[in-house]
Amino acid sequence: MLADTSAIDAGELRIDGARLLRRLDELAEIGAIEGTQGCSRLALTDEDAAGRALLATWMRDLGLTVIVDAIGNTVGVLGSDSVQGAVLTGSHIDTVATGGRFDGNLGVLAGLEVLETVIDHGVRPGRPLAVGFFTNEEGARFAPDMLGSLVYAGGLQIERALQSVAIDGAVLGDELDRIGWRGAAPVPGIAPHAFVECHIEQGPVLEAEGITIGAVTGVQGISWTKLTLTGQSNHAGTTPMSHRRDAGYVAVRIAGFVRDVVDEIGPPQVGTVGRIELYPNLVNVVAARATLTVDVRNTDDAVLTDVEGRIAEFAAGAAAGEGVELATEVLARFVPVAFDPAVIDLVEHVAEQLGHTTMRLPAGAGHDAQMLARICPAGMVFVPSVDGISHNPAEHTDPADIEAGVNVLLHAMLRLAEVGRVEERAP
Repeated sequence: MLADTSAIDAGELRIDGARLLRRLDELAEIGAIEGTQGCSRLALTDEDAAGRALLATWMRDLGLTVIVDAIGNTVGVLGSDSVQGAVLTGSHIDTVATGGRFDGNLGVLAGLEVLETVIDHGVRPGRPLAVGFFTNEEGARFAPDMLGSLVYAGGLQIERALQSVAIDGAVLGDELDRIGWRGAAPVPGIAPHAFVECHIEQGPVLEAEGITIGAVTGVQGISWTKLTLTGQSNHAGTTPMSHRRDAGYVAVRIAGFVRDVVDEIGPPQVGTVGRIELYPNLVNVVAARATLTVDVRNTDDAVLTDVEGRIAEFAAGAAAGEGVELATEVLARFVPVAFDPAVIDLVEHVAEQLGHTTMRLPAGAGHDAQMLARICPAGMVFVPSVDGISHNPAEHTDPADIEAGVNVLLHAMLRLAEVGRVEERAP
């Protein structure tokens, strides 16, 4: 039995990989997509509620203090009744409608496995350890994405978050109450000593380079905009082209321009029109209304701002040229985030000590860690995604890579739990 973290070296302590995989499988059964390995657990649905209940049960079975806050974020703490001064890990358990079993879920269950390993081996770290899951990280049902961790970090007022309307018309606060997950803990939450999140890469870089562990340097800026175009319905056969106010045509032009401007700028700029909805959506009727979403991202905020401006200018011109009205709504806007240099160094160093190949890279997707970085030193551990596939039932990470990443998380958290390893930050 190990007495304290100073007695631990890279050869002495490992997680139980089989136990972690069993939990991943069990969680994946909730909201399972028939005939696939994927999951559908949109935020604050019945499936999400069932997943939350399972996680809370596992936390209590380990003797953790379970804290649920006013937006439904849930944290299990070992060695304290608060996250004050704790080393926190975690992620999310909500998914997109056609999601995989690893995105977010791995980060939460990795943290649970780290804490159980510490308990099993009698380790007494210098600080409390904690694992949490945050509400509506995906943004697939409510906007913005990373909503729960943003509220926790003080970046979004709870009153506004509770009023968020889902794509199905439900109100977030009502859904929290309906499923019984509006907690008593106040938000913003208490700043932990540090936060480290283990996550699949959701991209092809680590696998293509033959690298096992990614030490994540930060998260690129994200811009989500909803465009609503209003024209006029008319007969598709009898209306001359010169007399049309075709909202669908303008939507398609905007979608094409997004791709053109992204290709012109080049990597790391990316852009996607992920949703286009037409009304009345009939084969022989000119569309009276079109709604589309634009998702653009870059690690350089100045470039991202320029791209946003160019798309807005093009959209306004295309709409005016067709006699179509344009309304825009910002769904989410987050500046690029740089993770704490000491945490990045630590992840890289621990991975190398454990014998893994490693590289530094930015995160292309948004993560709860970028919100926690507002209030404490934060970083991430990436593991490879097979074929770079994510947000897809085919999403997969090899068990050996999962185990490697969670062992890195384990030792990184224990190092951070040694008093003085990372400077305290004011809340």
